[in-house]
Amino acid sequence: MSSFVPIPSSSIGYKFFMGITGLLLIGFVLGHMTGNLLIFMGPEAINEYGEFLQTMGHGVLIWVARIGLVAIFSIHMTLAFVLRKKNNSARPVPYGADGTIQASWASRHMMLTGIVIFLFLVYHIAHFTVGAIDPDNHKEVIARDIHNKFDIYTMVVRGFQQPLVSGLYILAQLALGLHLTHGAGSWLQSLGLARGWVRNLVLPLGYGIAGIIVIGNCSIPVSILLGWVK
Repeated sequence: MSSFVPIPSSSIGYKFFMGITGLLLIGFVLGHMTGNLLIFMGPEAINEYGEFLQTMGHGVLIWVARIGLVAIFSIHMTLAFVLRKKNNSARPVPYGADGTIQASWASRHMMLTGIVIFLFLVYHIAHFTVGAIDPDNHKEVIARDIHNKFDIYTMVVRGFQQPLVSGLYILAQLALGLHLTHGAGSWLQSLGLARGWVRNLVLPLGYGIAGIIVIGNCSIPVSILLGWVK
């Protein structure tokens, strides 16, 4: 028993929990994107979806989900920092160029893209959720009718009609895509599932999920900028 090492205190344990939190974040991103794509079905579809989320559990559950998202993201990044520190401590002298020739740019810059995504998450919450950015076009200001339903459709359209805002969102999605080209498949390795034929799924799974999310999320601001959604 004296040689027992709790999973969270080992590098393997950190990678395991990084895989779990990463998988949860991928699930959230896919779900969030699916809901946002309702904008292509018109105002009623996305506004009803937004109203359902806002009234679910009298508005408490949506905030529990938001806080949970930030917590999971924070844990994921903390684990990444700890692993980076452990790796640097174990290898104080960097490898030469030959050591990284097989590694993709995305895999070597996961920390950088992760920080960009986190900063974007903070901006996104301040923009569309809290209304601290562009408050005149926030959903609570744009009342649809006498029932004071939140007009998410108009809020999103007006927000993305601003080229600077759309450009920022698109750049953030590209950073997310780069992160996912490695991360969306590497969770299989982190959970110890990349064995046998499953190992061949790591790379295509990463690129596939990254492509779906980037195209899906970018389609909204691009369609609004081009006037296809207005």
